[in-house]
Amino acid sequence: MKIAFYGSSLLSSYWNGAATYYRGLLSDLARRGYSITFYEPDAFDRQKHRDIDPPDWAEVKVYPATEEAMRGVVAEAAKADIVVKASGVGVFDNELLEGIMAASRSDAVRIFWDVDAPATLAELRESPDHPLHRTMQALDLVLTYGGGPPVIEAYEGFGARRCVPIYNACDPTTHHPVPADGRFRADLSFLGNRLPDREARVEQFFLEPAGRLPNRSFLIGGNGWETKGMPSNVRHIGHVYTRDHNAFNTSPLAVLNIARDSMASTGYSPATRVFEAAGAGACLITDAWIGLELFLKEDEEVLVARDGKDVADHVEALTPGRARAIGDAARARIMAEHTYTRRGAEVDVILREEASQKRERSVA
Repeated sequence: MKIAFYGSSLLSSYWNGAATYYRGLLSDLARRGYSITFYEPDAFDRQKHRDIDPPDWAEVKVYPATEEAMRGVVAEAAKADIVVKASGVGVFDNELLEGIMAASRSDAVRIFWDVDAPATLAELRESPDHPLHRTMQALDLVLTYGGGPPVIEAYEGFGARRCVPIYNACDPTTHHPVPADGRFRADLSFLGNRLPDREARVEQFFLEPAGRLPNRSFLIGGNGWETKGMPSNVRHIGHVYTRDHNAFNTSPLAVLNIARDSMASTGYSPATRVFEAAGAGACLITDAWIGLELFLKEDEEVLVARDGKDVADHVEALTPGRARAIGDAARARIMAEHTYTRRGAEVDVILREEASQKRERSVA
């Protein structure tokens, strides 16, 4: 089956946290026989910061961020058996959604794939004229990056025929243990872009512990932190390309995960970084959120912090041996239960079910 996938970017992770998610899932679906075309706009300098070449498992069509070019790629939806509009493309999101639904064939499976469900649902609650309200009945399926029961209930409340969370995972071919790299050595490292609904939690869970532990070293990677005041024992290194994520995760004593406000409150929303770090065998410290136990076990496979003091206490108490044991246990759990091969198998079943049901409905 042919998939037309309209998303932010497959080729660049620059200001694009969904890149690893897209790559892991779509590469596995390609191995299962799907023919995939990924449409991404040339926007936000992503094409200047590509971190992979166009892959052999998908055709990537980069189009100018203009209305004319957008309309051109929308028309190509008519060629596909499965049409996917992802959230957060960043340019012409509304026009893409409505255009793709109109251009797709009546027998095609139409999917909205939400990579930030808490934010999208907030928009739906606040905006009665949101285009997703108008197109919900035309959708066969809503897939989400995470969110669990709260997100399923909310989407179905808005009229979705079916909503299924497809969680992040690890691709062991791209995220795995590597030797430590001096560029990324620290007692605690955090990787994430500076975003309005994350900054206060970064202050609480990362900068406050750094202030509590002036003799320990802290490292922060990601865009936007250049102008942020930080303790003197915090080093900022800017954007970290995906090719360096493994070394970023294996070099420090521990790696910190901090959920954004909306995902922490919704729960069941493990970030890509959780699986990247675990796949590399890193010792992960995470802020607490509902549903964590579905992915990693507290105190054995992950350390959990309820506030900045907890983070500082974990770092102070952590020994290299304990860190290795937690990292090894996390990697074993992720490799057994949370790879993109498993996620791809789940999506494959869903897509074939939906295609079969669509054919039955068209015959009836």
